[in-house]
Amino acid sequence: MAKYIFVTGGVTSSLGKGIISASLAKLLQARGLKVTIQKFDPYINVDPGTLNPYEHGECYVTEDGAETDLDLGHYERFLNIFTSQANNVTTGRIYQTVINKEREGAYLGKTVQVIPHITDEIKRRMLLLGKDGYDIVITELGGTVGDIESLPFIEAVRQLQWELPDEDCLVVHLTLVPYLKAAKELKTKPTQHSVKLLSQEGVNPDIIVCRTERPLSPELRRKIALFCNVKPDAVIEAADAPTIYEVPLTMMREKLDQICLKKLDIKTFNEPELGKWKEFLDKLKYPKNKINIGLIGKYIELQDAYKSILEAFVHAGAVNECSVNVVNIHSEFISAENVEEKLSTLDGLLVAPGFGLRGIEGKILAVKYARENNLPFFGICLGMQMSVIEFARNVLNLKNAHSTEMDVNTPNPVIDLMEEQKKITAKGGTMRLGAYPCELKEGSIAQQVYQKSQISERHRHRWEFNNAYLDAFEEHGMIASGKNPESGLVEIVELKNHPYFVGVQYHPELKSTVESPHPLFVSFIKAAKEFNETKNSKKKPLLQGEMM
Repeated sequence: MAKYIFVTGGVTSSLGKGIISASLAKLLQARGLKVTIQKFDPYINVDPGTLNPYEHGECYVTEDGAETDLDLGHYERFLNIFTSQANNVTTGRIYQTVINKEREGAYLGKTVQVIPHITDEIKRRMLLLGKDGYDIVITELGGTVGDIESLPFIEAVRQLQWELPDEDCLVVHLTLVPYLKAAKELKTKPTQHSVKLLSQEGVNPDIIVCRTERPLSPELRRKIALFCNVKPDAVIEAADAPTIYEVPLTMMREKLDQICLKKLDIKTFNEPELGKWKEFLDKLKYPKNKINIGLIGKYIELQDAYKSILEAFVHAGAVNECSVNVVNIHSEFISAENVEEKLSTLDGLLVAPGFGLRGIEGKILAVKYARENNLPFFGICLGMQMSVIEFARNVLNLKNAHSTEMDVNTPNPVIDLMEEQKKITAKGGTMRLGAYPCELKEGSIAQQVYQKSQISERHRHRWEFNNAYLDAFEEHGMIASGKNPESGLVEIVELKNHPYFVGVQYHPELKSTVESPHPLFVSFIKAAKEFNETKNSKKKPLLQGEMM
């Protein structure tokens, strides 16, 4: 039988429940236990697929095509496992299931209510993964205790605390202990109020994790323990860390995993095996080089919009033993007059995915600069499509070449709507989603990078390369180095006579983890590193006695 850990949050949002959940899971996994994590979100959207990145950050896509919360990306990056549709549940999905059952007659004669029908469906989903052979299932509850939309989830946890044996269920509550500069002290009152709110709903936390900028003194820990009704050793300090990847080691020093094992009455486990993790951290903390990578997008004000890309840079940087300094460049503000000024100091350029017309011309200008100046280029999804449009306009001389997403009347639709998408009007969950196979061309950059001829990558798009133009592109030097073997859809384009110019229709960032950095990101950073070394060698002043 699986055991269940519930992670709740109080005081404020964005405290890092996802990172704490993933860190705890990593420690338990490192001790030889089979662990998974799931996220329950209180918003009424069925999934985050139709949410603006400004509202919710990136939409993370799983292997089975589920559009999910970005925290699932943390789960996969930390645990090096795949998640699925079952790992992310929203209020919208819960209500949709219950209403569908009601329409089918499953509750004939009954008044359908929040309790028991909604809470029963929440509990069913909470326990579902426990049937798949896991030792521990960690469930992160989105939102903050006290939010009206979170109440059914808290009530479901209360019921499970009552229904499950004491040793099969525990609650970890994450709170904030703020530091008041004027008073020069940490304040525990927000934590006390947060736990009080949770207790009023019938849920008593077993462990309290305190986000803090300053160390918690033994006196403060005892005070929190006393007023929140937990043991002093169950008050965990979660100090701010330079990188999220240090949090598992911080939690291990705080003995969070050991306390959980004790409370869950798990007695058979190993010492944590974190050799690869520590090796990664050493390379991350002590880089030998530094490079500048331009991230061209239109959501750069909110870094969560490109969370997986930024983390993939961290993984690839560590492999190459260099620090990746990401230079955020808003595509809306790139013009022909300033493009060189904005991009000339870069060692590599990544044009990010996205939707819509805003900022498109700036992305095309950035691609043109990278192509003409041999700057290592990497385009993802829309970024790949922009490279195709730029090449069509400036190399093939196809007038007003564009994507029908932005210009339905373009005379040269080099990017066009997928055939199966043309009759679809609904927006939610209707794109090409999830993992699809791809065949790589022998001798291409992609084939050399992957070191195989068959790959599988995750997709999230509606528009595609228009194969009617493929022969013209390949005759002029842009080749399709990766295609879907069944549909013939172009998945990868690259330039023959360029040090590194690769565009992919899929999202490789979604499969990059600490233990398995994505090869495309690793090769891109390697190319940028070599570009930087060549550039610096040309700038190097001659020493006395050296000949020109």
